[in-house]
Amino acid sequence: MDGHSHSPKKYFVQRDILDELHLDGVARKRTQSSKPPLGERIKDSLRCSGPRLKQAVLGCVPVLSWLPRYSIRENAMGDVISGVSVGIMHLPQGMAYALLAAIPPVFGLYTSLYPVLIYFIFGTSRHISIGTFAVVSIMIGGVMERLAPDSDFPILNGVNGTETVNITARDAYRVQIACAFTVLGGLIQILLGLVRFGFVVTYLSEPLVRGYTTGAACHVTISQLKYLFGIKPSRFSGPLSQIYTLLNICQLLPETNVAELVVSLVALAVLIVVKELNACYSKKLPLPIPIELIVIIAATIISYFAGINNKYGVDIVGEIPSGLKAPRVPNFSLFSELIGDAFAAAIVGYAINISLGKTFALKHGYKVDSNQELIALGLSNTIGSFFQCYSVTSSLSRSLIQESTGGKTQVAGVVSSVIVLITVLKIGSLFEDLPKAVLSTIVFVNLKGMFKQFLDVPMLWRTNKVDLLVWLVTFTCTVLLNLDLGLAVSIGFSMLTSFFIAKEIPGITIFRSSTTVYYTNAEQYLEALQEKSGIDIGNLLTQKKKRDAKQKRRQEKEKKRAKKEEKKQESEKNQSMELKNGMLPTGMNAGQVNWAYQHDGNMSDSDSETGCHDDNDTTTQTSHSGDVEKGSACGSGTHSIILDLSTTSFVDTVSVKMLKNMFRDFGEIDVNIYLAGCQACVVEQLERAGFFSESIPKSRLFATIHDAVLHIFKNLCLTDTTSYDLAPVSKSRYTHSTPFFRDASAFITTFYVQVVNIFTNFQILTLEFFSFL
Repeated sequence: MDGHSHSPKKYFVQRDILDELHLDGVARKRTQSSKPPLGERIKDSLRCSGPRLKQAVLGCVPVLSWLPRYSIRENAMGDVISGVSVGIMHLPQGMAYALLAAIPPVFGLYTSLYPVLIYFIFGTSRHISIGTFAVVSIMIGGVMERLAPDSDFPILNGVNGTETVNITARDAYRVQIACAFTVLGGLIQILLGLVRFGFVVTYLSEPLVRGYTTGAACHVTISQLKYLFGIKPSRFSGPLSQIYTLLNICQLLPETNVAELVVSLVALAVLIVVKELNACYSKKLPLPIPIELIVIIAATIISYFAGINNKYGVDIVGEIPSGLKAPRVPNFSLFSELIGDAFAAAIVGYAINISLGKTFALKHGYKVDSNQELIALGLSNTIGSFFQCYSVTSSLSRSLIQESTGGKTQVAGVVSSVIVLITVLKIGSLFEDLPKAVLSTIVFVNLKGMFKQFLDVPMLWRTNKVDLLVWLVTFTCTVLLNLDLGLAVSIGFSMLTSFFIAKEIPGITIFRSSTTVYYTNAEQYLEALQEKSGIDIGNLLTQKKKRDAKQKRRQEKEKKRAKKEEKKQESEKNQSMELKNGMLPTGMNAGQVNWAYQHDGNMSDSDSETGCHDDNDTTTQTSHSGDVEKGSACGSGTHSIILDLSTTSFVDTVSVKMLKNMFRDFGEIDVNIYLAGCQACVVEQLERAGFFSESIPKSRLFATIHDAVLHIFKNLCLTDTTSYDLAPVSKSRYTHSTPFFRDASAFITTFYVQVVNIFTNFQILTLEFFSFL
């Protein structure tokens, strides 16, 4: 036999159908009661041994685990070169992105310094570059326009009596807002990390994140157009604000500052050409050409000697103070106005950070701790806010430079911080004459990667139209509803697209919820089940009660009719006796006829008017009732429903009661309910709640959906199941996954339930955290 030809091997696994009773007999399941008592677990958690203390410290401060083993020979050269390259990128990007955050450029340099050092100590990724980022910066900029608009800081010009903006007071207040925003977002990230809430990023799918960042890139672009054209558009806030801003910019185009436009176009052309050369010759160049730094140096020199600010009115950066500022406590009184925006920025920043971190970790063969990354990012923001930094996350462009230039560890981040520190201490003031238009062009060029994400649309059209829908809805909501509300709506929509999926097997509905079912969503769970199965349990029960009442009335009328028949027969018997004796029937005169007995016992007109029906109508009703007894559910064709509870991690009293009522109500219309895939802890909770009884035996609970389906076919005496699709899920037929809301109010209700689900998961994980301790 040819050794290269292998025939496919087939295997067949045969076992009995496993319901909960059989599973107890063949398997040993660990239950909650098998754990050590709570007191022993608390004592064990309080014991402090050397290995446990060492593990805890190394887990909280990862730098202690890898820095002592740092190899200077293998890593130092690559980290130094990478750090210098990234540090050079930090300078223009820090100042440019500070403009997006609507604060002076020097604070972008501070943000490129302190948080990087903090992440070096607490972070677990070796290749990401922490610092300023366009999306987070524009989110902060939106908050500035809402809480500290120019109109709140008027100052009267003593020369001509016109009203101008008090830039010094405005910037000072905006820095306070930025610091409060940052410390609040950092505290949120630390709290989520401590309760091991790193899985929150799973609610942000890749299409959602890419659609969101693309929409944010549009916000960034619109916000920077005013610097390119040298115009001053009005400020708008709320939904559709970007549309209004864009229309206003178009109206102001005749007022364009030609000199500023020329500066912008020249800088933009140089940046694009050199960056494309860097991309084309990346393998031949030892280091990419630092064109951004070259452009800002050249633009500053030209601006200084040509005096374009005074002669042509080109807007420049202005004063950049040298040296470092003393730490200051953020203004905590602003928290109430910033909580929503800070939470959104914390989640978005973490999502971008962990996505990049895991990408590089997978490429280079190491692990990134998602919960420790939350803590590291939170500490970078929290501590950085005391040094007047604003919110940070990792940057794709800088991270790629750090990785591609030979960076091996976060030592490269320390080197880049040294470059920024030298700039802040000694040469920062030299950039005071830098045109803001040049910084805007740097922002534009660095948005190229985000705008390339539009190519996701044709790719998703070919591969997954549900993901395409998520991408498009996220992008549209982000552009139209702004960054905060757009993110909330997008997350809600993303959850609902995969909320319920049902497998189609004739007569059987398989129902699966993607969340734990408990008191806040029990009603929505039942409503969704009725919608997917096509069974309106309330309506059917009402119809059944009406039929039962009607049947009862019919039976009573039948009894009355029987009594009338008896009386009639007795009367006829008496009449015949009287006729034999030559007498008229009692109550009748000669010549009268009793028409009630001239139609062979059929109903009289008066009987028909009372609402009694003939036997044919009775037969029809019985046949219809028989359909229900056979499990037709009044035309739905469903005789069995399998509830897949594999995603349920706990059950409360409300959910147990709901399940009991489902077994009772569906049983009344002869639709059988089965449970499948319950975790051992859930089964134990059901037992403690008294869920199982004679009416709901454990034989209604199965180990897998497949076991439940086979049991149903066995009970229906269908030995030949080949005509049905009982293959694994990957080959099954699915109904379209559609959200179960039908109007705006239902959508809001559903989204609220999902938010409550997230916070309930937070409570559960908090309990698990303390249980773990």
